[in-house]
Amino acid sequence: MEVLLFLSCILHNCVLLPYYKPLRIMDIDYGKCWDTSKKSWKSTLILAYQSLGVVYGDLSISPLYVYKSTFAEDIHHSETNEEIFGVLSFVFWTLTLVPLFKYVFIVLRADDNGEGGTFALYSLICRHAKVSLLPNRQVADEALSTYKLEHPPEMKNSSKLKLLLEKHKSLHTALLILVLLGTCMVIGDGLLTPAISVFSAVSGLELSMSREHHQYAVIPITCFILICLFALQHYGTHRVGFCFAPIVMTWLLCISALGLYNIIHWNPQVYKALSPYYMVKFLKKTRKGGWMSLGGILLCITGSEAMFADLGHFSYTAIQIAFTFLVYPALILAYMGQAAFLSKHHHTIHKIGFYVSVPDVVRWPVLVIAILASVVGSQAIISGTFSIINQSQSLGCFPRVKVVHTNAKIHGQIYIPEINWILMILCVAVTIGFRDTKHMGNASGLAVMAVMLVTTCLTSLVIILCWNKPPILALGFLLVFGSIELLYFSASVIKFLEGAWLPILLALFLVTVMFVWHYATVKKYEYDLHNKVSLEWLLALGPSLGITRVPGIGLVFTDLTSGIPANFSRFVTNLPAYHRILVFVCVKSVPVPFVPPAERYLVGRVGPAAHRSYRCIVRYGYRDVHQDVDSFESELVSRLADFIRYDWYKAHGIMETCNEDDCSRSGASSGECRLTVIGTLDLSCAPAFEVEETMQPASVSVGFPTVESVTDVIEMQAVERRVRFAIDDESEVDSRDVMDCQLQGELEDLYTAQQAGTAFVLGHSHVKAKQGSSVLKRLAINYGYNFLRRNCRGADVSLKVPPASLLEVGMVYIV
Repeated sequence: MEVLLFLSCILHNCVLLPYYKPLRIMDIDYGKCWDTSKKSWKSTLILAYQSLGVVYGDLSISPLYVYKSTFAEDIHHSETNEEIFGVLSFVFWTLTLVPLFKYVFIVLRADDNGEGGTFALYSLICRHAKVSLLPNRQVADEALSTYKLEHPPEMKNSSKLKLLLEKHKSLHTALLILVLLGTCMVIGDGLLTPAISVFSAVSGLELSMSREHHQYAVIPITCFILICLFALQHYGTHRVGFCFAPIVMTWLLCISALGLYNIIHWNPQVYKALSPYYMVKFLKKTRKGGWMSLGGILLCITGSEAMFADLGHFSYTAIQIAFTFLVYPALILAYMGQAAFLSKHHHTIHKIGFYVSVPDVVRWPVLVIAILASVVGSQAIISGTFSIINQSQSLGCFPRVKVVHTNAKIHGQIYIPEINWILMILCVAVTIGFRDTKHMGNASGLAVMAVMLVTTCLTSLVIILCWNKPPILALGFLLVFGSIELLYFSASVIKFLEGAWLPILLALFLVTVMFVWHYATVKKYEYDLHNKVSLEWLLALGPSLGITRVPGIGLVFTDLTSGIPANFSRFVTNLPAYHRILVFVCVKSVPVPFVPPAERYLVGRVGPAAHRSYRCIVRYGYRDVHQDVDSFESELVSRLADFIRYDWYKAHGIMETCNEDDCSRSGASSGECRLTVIGTLDLSCAPAFEVEETMQPASVSVGFPTVESVTDVIEMQAVERRVRFAIDDESEVDSRDVMDCQLQGELEDLYTAQQAGTAFVLGHSHVKAKQGSSVLKRLAINYGYNFLRRNCRGADVSLKVPPASLLEVGMVYIV
């Protein structure tokens, strides 16, 4: 243990302190972070209090079922107390090493612009090493304010690992599968935690009624509470969330008081069992049974991952304070109190559990508080499941599902109807099927340890690639915490037939679904990339070929960031007309949690100004809220108008830019060489004075090349851009008048087209595996992907396109 403590101190001092960041809170509306280092401690303490109800609900109710699961079958409580003291020692050191040392001191530092979780770690790694499999990447994405990271120069060993990861495509796939596996285990935890939490809380009724009545009461009551919990999800957590923190606070104070009472009243010497010596004695006596009982002990850290996953809702300091000074001591006192009681009551061998240590006088109030706390803990993991599925969907790793934002003011509170009802059915089925804490605990424990192992592996890569620390530190982190988690994981896997099969089966199914969806999505993008139409073809369309242009705005949605998509050429071939204002829209996700609104729209021309064709790339982070169609349409027209003004001023020398990227660098075709980030700068009129300043993210910046293939990524250093507005000369008045007329004409065309109406052109795809493909690929594409596509939300539903404005173009993809 001294070695573990020494290594943890080294990691804390050598790895973490140089990267200490001020406490940050997420701006709900804009996804930005602001420095709160000067904020009062009062604000931090309020955040710490609020985090109790969201972050620690699951972790705080673990005393309900840890001892009961541990002593279920593998070991038995004896007169010598070696078993109960050994289990207490294991619980104490597990809580100390994993949640406290690993998460609070190390993992919470690996945030992605204030966000935590599996996808946050993957996002960090993808930005420091080109290992992402996401399509339509652009060099322009690296200039996002949330993309840029401050870090020291890369070390030699870090560069070697980076080159190794970037060189082998198989490692990219393996990394993605690892992330998907962790994601699936979180979803599995969202299924199992409500079942075991509510069941364990309700099982306190067994001490107040006969065994016969108890068997017929606990299951129906548990199922009723679970059905009510899931049925109320569509109202959103904000309606009942205000009482979450007081409930968890009351529960923690309750178990602390009970623990102190049992320690003082039954065995004040129980603190001696905290020594690691009792762990050795426990394993020597129980041998294989003791090792298998670790599957129950590990449940004491259920919910630890929530500290990292919910980091974006609070702050590092708030979560650290809440755990270190309240949650951790309360849990230790609760486990010590139960151990003290059991050390003097060996006749309870068949009734070991939380409620036997509760005095009869307060048993009913404690039962009520326990049920409320279990509901809060279940709510937290259900909300986390919705959130991680939404992130997976944003990154193209999950079939499209309906996402309802239950609170317009509080970011992150979402509800997914399909997932909610599936979870409810499976949760009730698990409760009825398993009927005891033992099988539920085995299943839940395996899911928890799998997620922690994934986090440990990804954090080791972050230490090397992102923090640029020596590999020996990352290896030490991996060996110390990985070995602890592997020990517990092995104790869970061995119980495959006793409940652990459920999360494994669920994870295999979900990983298959997510990987097939992601694979087909990438293949569709590559097909579009290889079959796109040249700009010359678009410019050649006209009355001479029988093509007419109709009033209105045509929004052609595509995944391409350059070139003319094949679905548009198919559209024009079948319907020889297109709109007066043509906009190729690409809605894409970038590997950052948030994209500031001022940097969201990347706009450029497609062809000359007279053609009235534009390209607009709309970028969202994996935690961003997508706009509804009405606000998106009006926002898009506003950004196009700003771009038109900017482009005319620049073209006529009124606004000059420095350090602009040359068209030839990107290899883009003529007419599509320049895309502009349109921000919030007002360009409604030309300025009559000279200004020179460094452009901020909220302004207009220019000149980002696009990437024309998945592997064609150009590294580009961020450069400052200056804008100069020239003073008018009398000789330029005539040219200015001509320019003003042309500018007003283009703007008038835009607004007239907006009044005429907007049509949304989307592709309706059918994907087929090409001839000669393997049997596995044909099964995955022809049956798996197409089944998912037919039964999930369509692109028009996801974008909330009005049916009257929708034009679908059938496309067959041979991949």
